[in-house]
Amino acid sequence: MASFHHSYVFCIFLIIVLFGSVSVRAAYSVPHAPIVYRPSPWTLAHATFYGDESASSTMGGACGYGNLMTNGYGTNTAALSSTIYRDGYACGQCYQIRCVQSPWCSKGIATVTATNLCPPNWSQDSNNGGWCNPPRTHFDMAKPAFMQIAQWKAGIVPIMYRRVPCVRKGGVRFSFQGNGYWLLVYVMNVGGAGDIRNMWVKGTKTAWISMSHNWGASYQAFATLRGQALSFRLTSYTTKQTITAYNVAPANWNLGLTYQANVNFH
Repeated sequence: MASFHHSYVFCIFLIIVLFGSVSVRAAYSVPHAPIVYRPSPWTLAHATFYGDESASSTMGGACGYGNLMTNGYGTNTAALSSTIYRDGYACGQCYQIRCVQSPWCSKGIATVTATNLCPPNWSQDSNNGGWCNPPRTHFDMAKPAFMQIAQWKAGIVPIMYRRVPCVRKGGVRFSFQGNGYWLLVYVMNVGGAGDIRNMWVKGTKTAWISMSHNWGASYQAFATLRGQALSFRLTSYTTKQTITAYNVAPANWNLGLTYQANVNFH
């Protein structure tokens, strides 16, 4: 009987020690470090340019960023062939590009943001004018960016490129369009990997509402959200990291305006 009693007490003691150690580990667990996007390996492709030195013809574009100067992207931008444009999920990604194996090359490296699509031109051979035809990986750069890596007289040059982190000042920006029953949001100034895969919106009177990808860097919600402060949740296409931006827009938000969060990807 005494042996059973001692065994029972020992078991209770062991359980307390085990659960106690778990509790201590949980209390002192180290939080996970934020996901940091790092450069990819260099890969061979080709580049051309479009527009003139002012880059005025590059404004707008398939990503929907509008005026690239006022929205912080400047003239270091590029249109991507559909192979890497990925139906708009590549919008906002950043690349370093350098010219190689051409007498027209300069020693410069251009860092550009993907802001547009370079569509296929099936009337031209892929190696003679149809530079953006699948499965080619191609960058059609704004002329000021192209002139950082090669002389513009070259027309087309072989390049090495790699994905790099997007360095942005401040938080993610949300530009509102749509109407009272349909909110269309263009997502800009995205840091880290620069891209968005999924997005949700939450009003002060709603649960989280999943937004569908519209085109480029825009997402939409078919919901009545007027009169509510809005929060957004974003997941990166590349890193799968998710961030939440609370109370981005006040209850009296309006279409046509842009609101900035106080958070961004790393």
